[in-house]
Amino acid sequence: MARKLRIQYPGAVYHVINRGNYRRDVFESAGAARAFEDALHEACEENGWRLHAYVVMRNHYHLALETPRANLVDGMHWLQSTFATRFNRFRQERGHLFQGRYQALLIENSAALANVVDYIHLNPARAGIVSVDQLAAFRWSSLRRFVREGRPAWLSCEAWLTQKGMADSASGWREYVALLTGLAGDDAEQKRRGLENLSAGWAIGSQGWKRAVAKDHAQRALSPGVEAGELQELKSAHWAQALDVELNRMGKTTDDALAEICGAPWKIVVAQSLRKAGAPYAWITAQLNMGKVSSVRAYISQIQSSV
Repeated sequence: MARKLRIQYPGAVYHVINRGNYRRDVFESAGAARAFEDALHEACEENGWRLHAYVVMRNHYHLALETPRANLVDGMHWLQSTFATRFNRFRQERGHLFQGRYQALLIENSAALANVVDYIHLNPARAGIVSVDQLAAFRWSSLRRFVREGRPAWLSCEAWLTQKGMADSASGWREYVALLTGLAGDDAEQKRRGLENLSAGWAIGSQGWKRAVAKDHAQRALSPGVEAGELQELKSAHWAQALDVELNRMGKTTDDALAEICGAPWKIVVAQSLRKAGAPYAWITAQLNMGKVSSVRAYISQIQSSV
């Protein structure tokens, strides 16, 4: 099977996630969790990674990871294969340790990163492993490392802590822990900030940014190695970017598309351009408010036959 491709560039930031094979409790023992932390420590030092947050749960892990050298793929291959080799050797087992290749969701900026960091640090409380007031004491989380002294150089908080207007000091960390405690008990605020959506898709950020990234990496859609869900999001973002370009060219907006008649001549021209960009008829019909898919097919067919 073809390997899933990854978007890599210097300075990229990702929300990386993986689970144990068949959802097994890979990290059920303190020794296994410590061994993963050790391997993660080595991977960060070897690859020059900046780790903004991490948590190791019983059957999965989360990383908020920055790659100054565009080396996510090589580094993650080393991390997971090294840990799996050590784990299987210790347990005298064989076979795949993780359920598949990891997810790596691109993160747009420090604001999006701050949300991901909160989500990661809240994981033990959300899973009911520890009470909210014990979040900072959870052993296998970067939060514990941040709150206590002596954290490693590759564990970085500047970007997301500054975004929150907090200082890297004892009082600043007390303030941050208090913020997490309040957030843990406020489902409405978690929903408002979209925390439940931070483990799905291919990127975390604004639609405009996603479209720009999708355009820059549109060639990835030609690869059979891209996961179905990721592929669909990349394609949709690429089509949306093409739609923006065509609307600009026509001096129109999405509001104009909603307000004007289904068969407006300018809509038909835009629809034809979107078809050339690979957008499906159903998607074009919905975006331009053109009524029925069969009508859009007929409009475009008429243009083509008249040329």
